[in-house]
Amino acid sequence: MMPKGPRAASARGPVRYRGEPVMDVKLELVAVPVTDVDRAKAFYERIGFHADHDVTVSEEIRFVQLTPPGSACSIAIGKGLTRMIPGSLDNMQVVVADIEEAYADLRGRGVEVTEIQDMPWGSFVYFSDPDGNGWAVQQTTPRPGPPEPAA
Repeated sequence: MMPKGPRAASARGPVRYRGEPVMDVKLELVAVPVTDVDRAKAFYERIGFHADHDVTVSEEIRFVQLTPPGSACSIAIGKGLTRMIPGSLDNMQVVVADIEEAYADLRGRGVEVTEIQDMPWGSFVYFSDPDGNGWAVQQTTPRPGPPEPAA
């Protein structure tokens, strides 16, 4: 589904904002603050993230990049990467095609997740990494609701 509004791209031309063309920009990397890099790396690998890089630059800097399966955006954990307090990141969001499958998969990997929550704007489950950084998993399409009552 194509986005709607002033930033929407069309087959007729580039993305525009207030009538002016804008540069194509993609979110690449989000820093996630953690206390124990190895523990966090093991957690994210356990839930299916791929470890792309693990580089120790110095005693003060270690960079670990992990990417969720199928995602164009990665996360970075490490030492000396951010001033955020470990566990302070809240509501990082990923999307899946099937929330029930995601719920079962996360539970099968030993992750404590909430029950599936159906909201008018989507279906979600929530979990946290070992430091308490919060994640939301949203189904990309609405789940079928209960049948409409007969009139």
